[in-house]
Amino acid sequence: MSQTRRLAAILAADVAGYSRLMGADEEGTHERLKRHLGELINPKIAEHRGRVVKNTGDGMLAEFSSVVDAVRCAAEVQRAMADRNAETPEDKRITFRVGINLGDVIAEPDDISSNVKSIPSPSTYRGWLSRCTAARSRTSSRR
Repeated sequence: MSQTRRLAAILAADVAGYSRLMGADEEGTHERLKRHLGELINPKIAEHRGRVVKNTGDGMLAEFSSVVDAVRCAAEVQRAMADRNAETPEDKRITFRVGINLGDVIAEPDDISSNVKSIPSPSTYRGWLSRCTAARSRTSSRR
């Protein structure tokens, strides 16, 4: 059986403090996460021509053919989550950690495979998108 390889941008995301959130309010956390996924995350991934290839309960992997699309998607999701969390008490906020990697994957119809080391841990990139967004905002305001 031949394998299909391709270059892909992989967005890895998970919920920071998920175990704590579930321990404090399992049903509420589950419902809020489902709402964020259905109303924001999945539509943004589709809008930026990506597809979810794995769900892990509190996380996901999404594949994009363009790293630019993956980064735009992640930045838009992070900005929208900040807005969605603005009125939520801090101890109930759902915050996504996001990492993006560009690499060679083995493509299957409903999944992808890759060397595990090339799939980023979202915690590796903690705050990176927020810092980039803040820097971009400061730069844009100078124009």
